[in-house]
Amino acid sequence: MGERTVDAPVARISPMQQMLASGTGALLTSLFVTGCTVCNVLLTPWCFPVTGKCFLYCNGLMDHIYVCQNGTSCTSWYKKPTHFSGTLDAFVKITRHEGLRSLWSGLPPTLVMAVPATVIYFTCNDQLRDFLTYKLGFHGSHVPLLAGALARLGAVTVISPLELIRTKMQSRPLSYSELQACIRSAVAQDGLLSLWRGWGPTVLRDVPFSAVYWFNYELLKTRLCEHSHASHTTLSISFTAGAISGTIAATLTLPFDVVKTRRQIQLGEMETLGVSIKKTASTWQIMKEICAELGYRGLFAGFLPRVIKVAPACAVMISTYEFGKTFFQKMNLDSERRAS
Repeated sequence: MGERTVDAPVARISPMQQMLASGTGALLTSLFVTGCTVCNVLLTPWCFPVTGKCFLYCNGLMDHIYVCQNGTSCTSWYKKPTHFSGTLDAFVKITRHEGLRSLWSGLPPTLVMAVPATVIYFTCNDQLRDFLTYKLGFHGSHVPLLAGALARLGAVTVISPLELIRTKMQSRPLSYSELQACIRSAVAQDGLLSLWRGWGPTVLRDVPFSAVYWFNYELLKTRLCEHSHASHTTLSISFTAGAISGTIAATLTLPFDVVKTRRQIQLGEMETLGVSIKKTASTWQIMKEICAELGYRGLFAGFLPRVIKVAPACAVMISTYEFGKTFFQKMNLDSERRAS
């Protein structure tokens, strides 16, 4: 098939090289998209209401919970709401009043959590795809769909316990010893599975997203390569295919993103208030609540901001990853030629 002609050399790349390529992509995506997201949050405040104890925004790689003091200020760049005429105006005014570093508020938790999660996800995806193709003999468009879904399921399961830790650390300042005691207490009270609280909504959003994303990405990449008569995936092809695929996946999984956002804010507020979480509402219960409050349109709230975040994040991530794979492919081929 055309897509394997483009991707065939991936078998020459070691898992460590795949990890380096995906880690670099996650790092660049974090640096690029986080600054843009801060401006998007301020440009679309109706999608990010600060009415409770917590405030959540996403930079395309992961969600961030910020604790609000008295419901008025959550983080440095949200302290003084200002009228902005556009993205460039937002960049200028935020930099002038809060400093350049404020554009990358939320970067540390992204680097600590999203980068490892992305490395696990992308590396497992390539390994699973090659295993299904070369070891089990599966071919066709369902291979990237299945590999993407399984890889995301594994990454979410591995990283999910860190969500509890991150929520506790963002809800109030804790030393490492206090954090350990807090986690031990939570496990003692609610059981070991409490570390995976919120796993369900995350899986329902991210696994379908990944399946749809990789299915469309491989399809679009193959079509674009054929259209441009390219023998390999260029930077522009991977960027375009990534942005379009991310937009499609983000649109189709938006209701689950709305549910996950509400769940994260609820958990964050409970942590802030020091309330013990015995049982949380299921995904379907939260959907019913949203429909009762806002109607069915509520499940698709924040469509434009989500696409604005996800599309560039997917484009930057996949194009950087493909570039990294191409770099290592050429390096390995050169090493083989010199050895022979």
